[in-house]
Amino acid sequence: MSPFQRIILLCFALLIKPALAADPFADSTEAEFLPVTEAYRVLPSLGEDNTLNLQWSIADGYYLYGDRFATAVSLHGQQLQVSPIYEDGIEKDDPYFGLTTVYYHNTNLQLANLPPDTVLTVKQSAQGCADAGLCYPPHHWYFRVDTGSGEILELSAAEFDAAAAPVAGSGADSGAPLWWIVLMAVAGGALLNLMPCVFPVLSLKVLSFANAHDGRPAGHGLVYSAGVVLSFAVVAGALIALQGAGRAVGWGFQLQSPWFVAALSCLFFLLSLNLLGVFQITGSWINVGGDLASRSGYSGSFFTGVLATVVATPCTAPFMGTAVGFAATQPAPVAMGVFTALGAGMAAPILLLTLFPGWLRLLPKPGTWMVRLRQFLAFPLLASALWLAWVIGRQTGANGIAATVALWLVIGFLLWLWQLGLRGRITAAAVLISTSGWLFNSSVMQPQLVHATAGEHAAYSPQLLDEYRRAGKPVFLNVTADWCITCAANEAVVLRSEDTELAFNRAGVTQMVADWTLYDPQITELLAQYGRNGIPLYLLFPADPSQPAQILPQILTGDALQQALSAL
Repeated sequence: MSPFQRIILLCFALLIKPALAADPFADSTEAEFLPVTEAYRVLPSLGEDNTLNLQWSIADGYYLYGDRFATAVSLHGQQLQVSPIYEDGIEKDDPYFGLTTVYYHNTNLQLANLPPDTVLTVKQSAQGCADAGLCYPPHHWYFRVDTGSGEILELSAAEFDAAAAPVAGSGADSGAPLWWIVLMAVAGGALLNLMPCVFPVLSLKVLSFANAHDGRPAGHGLVYSAGVVLSFAVVAGALIALQGAGRAVGWGFQLQSPWFVAALSCLFFLLSLNLLGVFQITGSWINVGGDLASRSGYSGSFFTGVLATVVATPCTAPFMGTAVGFAATQPAPVAMGVFTALGAGMAAPILLLTLFPGWLRLLPKPGTWMVRLRQFLAFPLLASALWLAWVIGRQTGANGIAATVALWLVIGFLLWLWQLGLRGRITAAAVLISTSGWLFNSSVMQPQLVHATAGEHAAYSPQLLDEYRRAGKPVFLNVTADWCITCAANEAVVLRSEDTELAFNRAGVTQMVADWTLYDPQITELLAQYGRNGIPLYLLFPADPSQPAQILPQILTGDALQQALSAL
């Protein structure tokens, strides 16, 4: 079971906790687990030199994770750089996160040298578990701290949002008007069409529009657009629901589950076989998975929109990061509107082609070349399937890759059986049922508890970043994931180049990697602190710990990076 599945089940357990009493004959009204605010109490106080002390009182049988603390301090909506000071904890072999530092009974967290005579807002996050087996989702505490009078007030989430709102002229990104955010969402969605997983599917659909006999091209364009927009709405609904349940998630969260990555890899493999002509199966239900790119009917156009959205999720296009980050901090109606704008932007280029059919006449006339193009476009999809199998290997190890390739073998065998008549189809159904039972009861897709290593660069943790900053070291933080196409392109072209490494060495910059390949609430909190909900995110911290980090462009260039390094 993936961390995603575990935490969803744990959140569900919180809702039904009266039924989870250790003694089945005990009073049903007695809860086994304390509410999170009773299990973990925090008492803030302001000490000398404007040091904020957060004294934690932890109930017996409960503990807090040392690496799940996250602190955000804001002044007029602008993030301040702080360096929390933590006490030493104890090492625990935790059933959820492996060997990690935890705190029992009590601990103290200090924020030293806060600005004097100002009113600050503080968001403190923490996560803990009970020895009896329940792990809480990350919880947030909010405070208003007046360093002039020493007054500290605890706030609700709504009060905190109002108090932390940026003032005019503060320069905070979240102060951008809604119309500008929507415009960026439309532009970012349009650029998703150029991503390598999306382009092969859409190029064949454009060719089919040019020779559509089942309805007018404009009708296909509208149906395709409906598929894209509705799919984005579903993704937005899932994000909003999970965030409302207390889980910190971001764009592409589903790719943090090896099960989803394996399913997407199998889908790409199936599509590549279809484009190569290995099979042609009629029937609406199978076309959803195997013939979307070439079907001529309206249902094919709709599900092409759905498929294009699914395969675009590993990517964050330019302009899109700010829009998605903004949506994650807004009420549900605003967030849904921004995601709808993303879907509209992605659908717009194809829709325009169908609304102006004269543009479609510029395409070459049908012929043998279309068959060859169809076969050629199978190979980018097959390459994508192989890449996703590699991602599974990074998430689960060699057994995960073997299981995925075994699924490809099963898919090929099922397609062969299906063409042998009724007996073959009955046999195929039996093989599918038995294979599914083996896969879902096996442990080969269990994610590893540690992320892929950062290589020669330091792995991100808030504590280590704070240590580097207190020591006066400039830091470049790369927030990335193995399933992020844009991240991989930036790393291959810019970050791993010899010139870039020399520039980092000349500037004395320490490089850190925050690997979001698997679920990590600390990294999700980091993204939220900088107004992002997806990756890549590149942060350049100057040597002066009082100075804020510089956010670099999502599409990196060597010149832009070296210019930023030279300005340190």
